[in-house]
Amino acid sequence: MHAHTLQEQQLLAAPLVVADPAEAGLDEQEVVVLLHDFSFSSPEELLAGLAGTTGGGMAGHGMMGHGMGGNMRAGHGGMAMDINDIDYDAYLANDRTLDDPQVFRVERNGRVRLRLINGATATAFWIDTGALEGELVAVDGNAIVPVAGRRFPLAMGQRIDIRIRLAGEDGAWPILALREGSVERTGFVLATKDGVLKRIAPTGETQAAALDLALEGRLQAKAPTDAGKAARSVPIVLGGTMQGYAWTLNGRAWGEHQPVRVRQGERVELVMRNDSMMGHPMHLHGHHFQVVAIDGRRFAGAVRDTVWLPPMSEVTVAFDASNPGSWAFHCHHLYHMAAGMMTTVDYES
Repeated sequence: MHAHTLQEQQLLAAPLVVADPAEAGLDEQEVVVLLHDFSFSSPEELLAGLAGTTGGGMAGHGMMGHGMGGNMRAGHGGMAMDINDIDYDAYLANDRTLDDPQVFRVERNGRVRLRLINGATATAFWIDTGALEGELVAVDGNAIVPVAGRRFPLAMGQRIDIRIRLAGEDGAWPILALREGSVERTGFVLATKDGVLKRIAPTGETQAAALDLALEGRLQAKAPTDAGKAARSVPIVLGGTMQGYAWTLNGRAWGEHQPVRVRQGERVELVMRNDSMMGHPMHLHGHHFQVVAIDGRRFAGAVRDTVWLPPMSEVTVAFDASNPGSWAFHCHHLYHMAAGMMTTVDYES
């Protein structure tokens, strides 16, 4: 739960966990962690700086622009990809940096369920479980067919549940959140009573990759939505530029937006194509949707409410119009939302 303005960057957010009664008897320890990016500069100051950026950006803590080291990569068709708009003063896990990380005491041979929330305003992360193999069991609060691994993408606004089985000996195991496209990181530690804690540097030796859809394309919902044919297919083009810092949906910014109109009871597909050179976590209020296609490949994917769209990619999601109202549909990079990338899904009366 969080402010739906740039105040989220000022830590106006907190975890809200809704327990599933069917999981009440599970023998596992719950660890809840909220990730944040933090700046001593005000959000209004940062947004004004971004809007005035014409290619150079500001060095140090503040706005990032074209030509800044570590933030531009080769993109599609030779175009440049922009990854991070802002260099934050700190990256936090439960309001703490790796200079003083939170330590969760765990038991040998125990089972731990990590509930991880990316509450950052403008930073995507890779979750790295290090020496411990994790099992991804839920995304955005919805169960999936488990997927084993040690590195999982987590975009702004997304939540993931990772189950970990601990070893039979004492130890201390860092769980890191690696800033996308850079070397900064945050995280926390799982440690047994006699586990030896070691210092963890707040920067790594190599840059983390840009978030992609490789894992998303493998996810399968445990409880898929209605698989019937969609009554309505709506194209949504994500556009924008760092020049003047303007972000749009179907060529329109908030205030001049064209709502997506649906009728109660119909199944709707949103065909989202990202024509910009930044990634966008697209979030729909009031509904869960199922990912049903990536770059034209149809499949029965995860049920969630926030999906990542890398530059020059296309993702199709389907939802059942079962919750009448006027619902926000926006990019969960909150500076992109503030700069126009938002519309509504409106039910016809």
